[in-house]
Amino acid sequence: MSTIDLKGRDFLKLLDFTPEEIAYLVELAADYKDKKKNGIIHDTLRGKNVALIFEKTSTRTRCSFEVAARDLGMGTTYLDPASSQVGKKESIADTARVLSGMFEGIEYRGFGQEIVEELAQYAKVPVWNGLTNDFHPTQMLADLLTIKECFGSYRGIKVAYMGDARYNMANSWMVTCAKMGMELAICAPKAYWPAQDLIDTCQKIAEENGSKIGFYEDAMEGVKGADVVYTDIWVSMGEPDDVWRERIDQLSPYQVNSAIMKQAGEKAVFMHCLPSYHDLKTEIGREKGEQFGFKELEVTDEVFESEASVVFQEAENRMHTIKAVMAATLGA
Repeated sequence: MSTIDLKGRDFLKLLDFTPEEIAYLVELAADYKDKKKNGIIHDTLRGKNVALIFEKTSTRTRCSFEVAARDLGMGTTYLDPASSQVGKKESIADTARVLSGMFEGIEYRGFGQEIVEELAQYAKVPVWNGLTNDFHPTQMLADLLTIKECFGSYRGIKVAYMGDARYNMANSWMVTCAKMGMELAICAPKAYWPAQDLIDTCQKIAEENGSKIGFYEDAMEGVKGADVVYTDIWVSMGEPDDVWRERIDQLSPYQVNSAIMKQAGEKAVFMHCLPSYHDLKTEIGREKGEQFGFKELEVTDEVFESEASVVFQEAENRMHTIKAVMAATLGA
């Protein structure tokens, strides 16, 4: 395995890392996954502790960090939205300095990218981005590992991202594909494309790495020949009803369904960072489904439950890649 040294580094966005460093983290995650599957103990960080700040709750991210930390021998302290005083009763800078005296690492999942960046600025220990409005780097490592498991490599793979491309997932996919020699087709209404400054940045990176980033308002054109069809929920929890109606009206042509998957490559897989409104088996799904007249949203249940779907393999890989990030930056 590579001798790349990431000890002491923050993990805030993939823009901060070279393609070689990203590949190293994916390789390290695969190694940790192999150890986990074969019952090989790897608690090389015994005695260390990490703080998990969650201003936005999450099943997968919390479980991934907690299980990964325990496998590495570390203790965790979970700070939920009610427990965290970040930027409320205590400044971000003060929070970073307080936690640095008690923990060896700090995870933040919440809102503005500037918050996790400021935490890192003042912390004396590695800070990890569990998700912000702008980027979701741990998800991207899990996605790269999943793609490598499915296709043997990620270089040259075409990813079609379907739906709302203005936020963290599409932003992160642009960065990832640009750096890793991949092709990205963003399929969305033009008003739902990423910010132009990030597009410009990623296009320059893509030119350096033999990558390609394209934008398509015609979903069937953009998805043609894709190896990976990717989507995310159209509406985040807590957004108002008028947003639901607007998104449904604007994004329905970009729903991942059997026709979209048929247009993709013959061996295409479906991926989703989850949770998903592929049916009405959740409280919010039932409520909004009755209110707006849908049974499935960003992906049909047929595709979600098909053999092409690797969403649960992808979800498991969050834990292995988060373990790699913590181990690499803490010097396991």
